[in-house]
Amino acid sequence: MAKGYVIGHLNIHNPEGYQAYAAQVPPTLTPFGGRFIVRGGAVHVFDGEPLGPRYVVIEFPSVQAAKDWYASPAYQAIVDGRIQNAKGYLMVVEGFEA
Repeated sequence: MAKGYVIGHLNIHNPEGYQAYAAQVPPTLTPFGGRFIVRGGAVHVFDGEPLGPRYVVIEFPSVQAAKDWYASPAYQAIVDGRIQNAKGYLMVVEGFEA
């Protein structure tokens, strides 16, 4: 089974509000086997125009686990913290299995 990767690309317009949201995310991942692969950090753009400076990649054991996390009551209770304080997107991508 291929892993699932939640990818977020964000432009944060309220850093304090976003930081409060971000602090609540890690405990929501644990029941679904999620772990951060990328959470902020330096970005070096090779070409094109990024939507914003904040990138997040969260690895899950499967796409379904990622979908279950996003739909979980624990995450849904805090998701407005991201939506209200940052503009961008969050998506799940199926990983590659060789």
